[in-house]
Amino acid sequence: MKGVVAVTGASGYVGSWLIMKLLREGYTVRATVRDPSNEGKIRPLLDLPGSEERLSIWKADLDKEGSFDEVVKGCEGVFHVATPMDFESKDPENEIIKPTVSGMLSIMRSCKEAGTVRRVVFTSSAGTVNVQEQQMADYDEQSWSDMEFCRRVKMTGWMYFVSKTLAEKAAMEFSQEHGIHFISIIPTLVVGPFITTTMPPSMITALSLITGNEAHYTILKQVQLVHLDDLCDAHIFLYEHPGAEGRFICSSDDRTIYDLAKMFRDRYPQYIIPQEFEGIDEKIGRVHFSSKKLTGLGFEFKYSVEDMFDSAIEACLEKQLLPLQTVEKEQQSSEVLKKTVASERGNESNGQMVLLA
Repeated sequence: MKGVVAVTGASGYVGSWLIMKLLREGYTVRATVRDPSNEGKIRPLLDLPGSEERLSIWKADLDKEGSFDEVVKGCEGVFHVATPMDFESKDPENEIIKPTVSGMLSIMRSCKEAGTVRRVVFTSSAGTVNVQEQQMADYDEQSWSDMEFCRRVKMTGWMYFVSKTLAEKAAMEFSQEHGIHFISIIPTLVVGPFITTTMPPSMITALSLITGNEAHYTILKQVQLVHLDDLCDAHIFLYEHPGAEGRFICSSDDRTIYDLAKMFRDRYPQYIIPQEFEGIDEKIGRVHFSSKKLTGLGFEFKYSVEDMFDSAIEACLEKQLLPLQTVEKEQQSSEVLKKTVASERGNESNGQMVLLA
């Protein structure tokens, strides 16, 4: 049996999958959620193998100082995954940015107070690395996003990029001052299956070419990707590796929106995928995030981009979060007419048709 660890944001996309992996590895897990009485949120956790013996659910809130004191007490490790994420917030400074930073520091103070925590692993974001006015071709752990640029332009998700950057920097400073071993994992766009009941925010972006959510196309323009399972394996790998220190980019592939559009069209013919994007140069180059620091310690990625999207789409279909297929608007009326005629002839098709306007 392995030690006791805490995982914040337990009911989220990454947190829930990480808990599944930790239980599988033999850890005893204290999972924090804001509302333990929300059966829909915690049921997927309680159904995990090993949960009955080694999983406990704790109430904790990033907005409340000291909320994590009891959870962390006696833990050897803390995986801080939770983060406020609301791209539609009317007051992002007070609803997203401040709670993220203050919550991070609250958890760090709880770890210091506990005296038992040997390592804190923070799930950061690619949004802390390359959100800049002029994109470079390559990024590594030395790169940081431009906060002034984010606040000035206010692109989709800007408040998330600012909050994660400020929280990571604050935690690094705190850990240096108080001697807490701190590791930051920087995932790129996370794609893959999930055990949550709702569509994860990163999946809204990843599958926006299918759903037609054009606001997210700018994120896919020059995107880097990682499979959820690889990301959670990296969390555990770095937590257990004695030589792990500081920031680690976790990214297995990079594509442009045109690369993804072509792959989607060829691989998922049931969906109508746009192939042209206004304002985005067709000859745009890829932007690479280097995971050399991570792989240099011996970590190996297992999944391809095709694996990521195959499993993501399958999970969405199982939970009825995506249509089985999409049909162009111009085709809809003729398709409906064909079905009506077939029905009147007593020869209605048994095939299922899902229309997405």
